[in-house]
Amino acid sequence: MKSSGFFHVPLPKNEPVLNYAPGTPERIKLKKAIGELLKQQVEIPMFINGKDVKTGRLREIRAPHDHSHILGYYHEGDQEFVKMAIDAALAARKKWASMPWEDRASVFLKAADLLCEPEYWTKINAATMLGQSKNVFQSEIDAVCELADFLRFNVKYMTEIYDFQPISPSGIWNRLDWRPLEGFIFAVTPFNFTSIAGNLPSAPAMLGNVVVWKPSKSQILSARVIMELFRDAGLPAGVINQVFVPGPVASDIVFFHSDFAGIHYTGSTEVFQGIWKTIGDNIFRYKNYPRIVGETGGKDFVFVHPSAHPNQVSTALIRGAFEYQGQKCSAASRAYIPESLWPKIRDLMLEDLATFKMGGPEDFSNFINAVIDETAFNRLSAVIERIRKEKTATIIAGGNCDKTVGYFIEPTIVLTSDPRYFAMQEEFFGPILTVYVYPDNKYEETLEICDKTSMYGLTGSIFATDREAINQASQKLMYAAGNFYINDKPTGAVVGQQPFGGSRGSGTNDKAGSVLNLLRWLTPRAIKENFVPPTSYKYPFMEEK
Repeated sequence: MKSSGFFHVPLPKNEPVLNYAPGTPERIKLKKAIGELLKQQVEIPMFINGKDVKTGRLREIRAPHDHSHILGYYHEGDQEFVKMAIDAALAARKKWASMPWEDRASVFLKAADLLCEPEYWTKINAATMLGQSKNVFQSEIDAVCELADFLRFNVKYMTEIYDFQPISPSGIWNRLDWRPLEGFIFAVTPFNFTSIAGNLPSAPAMLGNVVVWKPSKSQILSARVIMELFRDAGLPAGVINQVFVPGPVASDIVFFHSDFAGIHYTGSTEVFQGIWKTIGDNIFRYKNYPRIVGETGGKDFVFVHPSAHPNQVSTALIRGAFEYQGQKCSAASRAYIPESLWPKIRDLMLEDLATFKMGGPEDFSNFINAVIDETAFNRLSAVIERIRKEKTATIIAGGNCDKTVGYFIEPTIVLTSDPRYFAMQEEFFGPILTVYVYPDNKYEETLEICDKTSMYGLTGSIFATDREAINQASQKLMYAAGNFYINDKPTGAVVGQQPFGGSRGSGTNDKAGSVLNLLRWLTPRAIKENFVPPTSYKYPFMEEK
């Protein structure tokens, strides 16, 4: 599929973030939407071939910050419904793939505009806040602004790809036919970002692919809103099919299907590696080599040089480590701080922590909410208990856990004397920051330790005013972070500004929110048309004088 060359999508702008200050219209409208959602118990069916599908196997959706409160129920499916979704996708494929790109683009541009209207931005924010225990600011930048940005910028990137064409000498017309993949895409999305849940199925779909989408069971409340958004924007039946099934149930069907064409995944490293192995073991079954695109874990660092400003560092650590309870793959979870700055940075962080309010997201004054579920709570509380018992580390702030009402873990700061301590290596996906204090004269050596300590390579940052120190960090940490920040926290990548993704154990680094990601969902065909074909096999060198 090519662009006509006449229709160009203007360069989009990032959606402005509403501030929800007291008395603002957006705050009043959102508070009302939250109240309405709290009064009801929604019933959420799967969405296959453009229709709601109910199984009768109802599973509860509970608020993480108030687990006694049932927000609703979803219909859980089994292998039969995965097969149904694949069949629906494949049936829709030919018509969707041959649809003019302008028509496909219009669906997702309309979805972005609808999302930013009051009906949808209040609905998706309320669902994200209550279902995923996310405060209003974190929800706004995620569920509304970033999702709208993904949809708009990806359409622009799509047109740029279609406009990329080879040169054509006189008498020849060369062109690239940008085809969608042959088969269906499996999108597996996480609980922590509503925007990622929307982007993973929609990015391949706008290029003419068809998708089977399995959202996290902890994100189904807002995932349903996304599906409704796409439907209302005019997405044809069967293009994106939403199924609520356990991972192994889906895998047993998807990865053994001959038309499996690729996976768009965000989740744990362990699961992604298992998926890769399963695909490899079944490679002989597929019509084509599947595209494997994944963003997984991180053990993201903040490295501080002695020339850094302590208050800038403390703010970056507080926000980077504890916003959304540290449940971001980019969250700061290890810090390297020089001895000369540590006392000041420590005191500033402790001062900020003392002002934190923790509770449900309905109360807009709460900075910290609950972790996603009991499994996460038990895992994180076990980590904290292990740290308490060990001699090479000390908890200097937080460390309390309480699941009486909701799954609350206090923001926790750990100080260790061992730069290779397990809490400097392993991803926890929670509000735990581990700090190693290094001698000021060991800057370069500690950079080497940082580079080699963890298996991950997602995000990281350097704080310094010394330009040579910044350059040293940039070079020595070349592969330690796919998103590298200078004098900023390692979270908060913006679509169109910082394409997101990492390598090493953090994924395939295909950069969500960029043209690089979209290229993975296309398989180009080169076409050469000769206007004046030769009529003799002889070449000039063969002529006799």
